[in-house]
Amino acid sequence: MKVIQRPVKTLQTALLSDSKDLIKLYRKYTDQERQLLEEGFKAGQQGCLFQLITVHSDSDWIPAHPEEPQDFRSFWRDPHRTSPDPAHNTIYIQTIGSFGEAGPQTDQYVQWLRQYCQAFFCGLSVKLMPPVTVAETQCSFRVNSNLHNLQILTGDLLQFLAHRKPKDAFCIVGITMIDLYPKESWNFVFGQASLSMGMGVFSFARYDNHFYSRNYTGRLSKSLQPKKGDYSVFDGYYTPPICSSLLLRSCKTMTHEIGHMFGIRHCQWLSCVMQGSNHLEESDRRPLDFCPICLRKLQVSVGFNIADRYKVHLKAYRMSSSYTSSQVSLHYPKPTEAFHDYKLWLQRCLEILEK
Repeated sequence: MKVIQRPVKTLQTALLSDSKDLIKLYRKYTDQERQLLEEGFKAGQQGCLFQLITVHSDSDWIPAHPEEPQDFRSFWRDPHRTSPDPAHNTIYIQTIGSFGEAGPQTDQYVQWLRQYCQAFFCGLSVKLMPPVTVAETQCSFRVNSNLHNLQILTGDLLQFLAHRKPKDAFCIVGITMIDLYPKESWNFVFGQASLSMGMGVFSFARYDNHFYSRNYTGRLSKSLQPKKGDYSVFDGYYTPPICSSLLLRSCKTMTHEIGHMFGIRHCQWLSCVMQGSNHLEESDRRPLDFCPICLRKLQVSVGFNIADRYKVHLKAYRMSSSYTSSQVSLHYPKPTEAFHDYKLWLQRCLEILEK
């Protein structure tokens, strides 16, 4: 295992910049906000809010995908980055295919994803679009040759989303419980995005704790070879059971990928939700939130108050979850057990911001 520890001077430059105008912009933060952001300089010390990046093997993202680290200055000066504006300030979520058996609990799960996204990107509106079936997308699909599970083609899904993107959208993201592939030569992909068009599609299928086991329920009979365009194979197709770990992993992936829509690249400074991930174990090591450098990137893009953002998160965890219609009123406790450490972390952040 390798620990990446940047010199304090390097982290200071990455956060503040060495440009006078950006340092002046940084000084607009309150003393408490600057204290929180500068906690990152203490990473590696006991009790610090932010942690160092650990690389466990050559298959991890950083050694496998060498990239130039993006500091705040390079983010701010990037001519291709995008920020919300009054005419484009809504994040749209499009569900594709089944998220479980039709009913109130599945509807509530998707609402939890929306609520989390709303809190994470505090200040923007997050809306759910009417769900669509795989057949409605008219996408290509296949059976994976290794695990023999169904997969759908990301490029076709992005084309579908392009036609459905509302005029007031900052971005639109498609989410699905069906595995994805980007082209025939690839085994799978967690997701794919077009940052210039503000679109992405992401699968939560491999976040099922049993996905890689031999008795995975999503495996199809090896004799089954569905015909092109026969979408009936998706009718009643297996979806993972809704649980706390699935919700946490889904929230982490969704916010990571939407973060890219702002022009925030993979983080190489500190442990951060914007770190790249090659596999589930590496994804699970990432925290749920931004490091100080990436937090500053998002804050200047959206303009939220940092303390308010953390308060909205905590409020979302305390709210009970229920589903009500003209015929039924049911209560589903939000499965937040896996978020326990994150809630404690948010409280510690607020202790600094509310001094």
